[in-house]
Amino acid sequence: VLTRQGVPVLEGTDGAPVERGAYVLADVDDPAVVLVGTGSEVAVCVEAARLLAEGGLAARVVSMPSWDLFADQDDGYQNAVLPPEVPTLAVEAGAGFGWDRWADDSVSIDRYGASAPGDVALANMGYTPDNVAERARQLVTYLKEDG
Repeated sequence: VLTRQGVPVLEGTDGAPVERGAYVLADVDDPAVVLVGTGSEVAVCVEAARLLAEGGLAARVVSMPSWDLFADQDDGYQNAVLPPEVPTLAVEAGAGFGWDRWADDSVSIDRYGASAPGDVALANMGYTPDNVAERARQLVTYLKEDG
């Protein structure tokens, strides 16, 4: 509703519990990473998860249309959606401010955007499945080495 670009209707969104603020859209057994998006970025996360799976890294995809509604949920629900022991990468076509509450890292921009056709601007700023998959691999590797 709030994007100028065409976005696909994703399987699993019909009847999804959006009233809870976030939900698991695409799940895997034993995820190595969680990819979370708020809107048009969710489709990028779904495709990035596919690319990660091809490389042997299991990724859960979470749609988080509302931080506020998700914050109102009990800890059990929040931890079931975003397991604290699993690295989380947020994909936000905007500022990364505030994502530190929900994610270990984010693909975001903390500067003024760019003027170009939507798909060109998004690609130039890293909002592509390939870049998101690479950033997820880097996050998992970093946290394994660090932790």
